[in-house]
Amino acid sequence: MFGRITIFLIGFGFMVIGFADIIMYSNLMTIGYNFTEYVHFIISKFECWYSIIGLFIIILTIYIPRRKENE
Repeated sequence: MFGRITIFLIGFGFMVIGFADIIMYSNLMTIGYNFTEYVHFIISKFECWYSIIGLFIIILTIYIPRRKENE
């Protein structure tokens, strides 16, 4: 149980890092980037992929069934 919580928190941390970078890069639209250029730029940055990786880790920790320890 402690391991699942730890992995969940790691995934949550990745999501926070990724979405913070995505929000920081949204300032690019104020200097003339349109939305498609912004999305292309976001996809090319690895630190923005942390949000997807974190979401995947969180989904795995929630939906993968636990092992029965007493059987």
